[in-house]
Amino acid sequence: MFEFRVIAECKATGARAGEFTTPHGVIKTPVFMPVGTLAAVKAMSPRELVEINSQIILGNTYHLYLRPGNEIISKAGGLHAFMNWDRPILTDSGGFQVFSLAKLQKITDEHVMCRSHIDGSQLIMSPEWSMKTQGVLGSDIAMCFDQCCEYPTTHERAEEAVRRTTLWAKRSKDFFMANNDSTRQALFGIIQGSVYDDLRARSAEEIISLDFPGYAIGGLSVGESHAAMYHSLDVMNDLMPKDKPRYLMGVGYPLNIVEGIARGVDMFDCVLPTRNGRNATVFTSRGRLNMRGKTHAENFSPLDDECDCYTCKNFTRAYLRHLAMTGEILGARLFSWHNLRFTIRIAEMAREAIIAGTFPDFLENFKATFHDDNNSQAE
Repeated sequence: MFEFRVIAECKATGARAGEFTTPHGVIKTPVFMPVGTLAAVKAMSPRELVEINSQIILGNTYHLYLRPGNEIISKAGGLHAFMNWDRPILTDSGGFQVFSLAKLQKITDEHVMCRSHIDGSQLIMSPEWSMKTQGVLGSDIAMCFDQCCEYPTTHERAEEAVRRTTLWAKRSKDFFMANNDSTRQALFGIIQGSVYDDLRARSAEEIISLDFPGYAIGGLSVGESHAAMYHSLDVMNDLMPKDKPRYLMGVGYPLNIVEGIARGVDMFDCVLPTRNGRNATVFTSRGRLNMRGKTHAENFSPLDDECDCYTCKNFTRAYLRHLAMTGEILGARLFSWHNLRFTIRIAEMAREAIIAGTFPDFLENFKATFHDDNNSQAE
């Protein structure tokens, strides 16, 4: 049920257009994946996600294990049925929570002992726990349990995380192959190493040797500079298999996506579009806008005249600013709607350019027109 093929490649950059076949549909790459941590992409219904062409969305193993729990999701028939989503789903392993909940946990090679961020109850997370829970969730793509380092971090600490990530990847695969249905769920390995080239190379060699159907690049977008991220992606581009999908975890800033695609990345995810949307910040083809800014008060043009989303087709900046200033829930929904469609469309346009042989022009044009300055002053 799983097959990945590259259908076009940019000779100048290494950008790829591909197709990844899953039990719930074919994913056309490059692709941006909206994050539905708790079985819902914030502010968006499944029907609306289909409308903006979300090919695949994410769920989070740790959060769904705590609420509503394995038993309820199992009784519902899995995550697809529970949330009424019939397209592909990828589930994070819970490994990122080892990083994000650092103050609540203790890590050993055997497991992570942590406290629930909800009620403080004890939870033991391990590769086996993660694979079992992801099996219950029934996602199309499951992720190995891994350890992500904070940034900055020492070489010694990053090396320890690489060693443990490999150990956990082996245990993840062993449990997965013995207990999960590999015809219905693909397990991706995760490569760590922080910003250290030698550790990235070591992690890549160790994880790739385990022969997963896809590979993720973890441990980036955690505070390092854009330049450091791009350097690590350059290193990874030379190390990763050409015939497997490549997933850059937690990256959703428009420039990072375009630069990642230029370095051979196929898949991206991030909470940024909806998080920014709830805070009245939007991305446009010309850059980022703060929609609480006074300059929008009498502006009756759309957010982005190049965007095809529902928000841009139907509402003016003046009205949207009014929603932001009055705290109307509709504002958060419309801003999130636009940001998600804008981000998904970046990957779509990049794919079209790769296939047409014009990706270098697309890349340079995007970098020249997308400005990262907040050109509307907030009150």
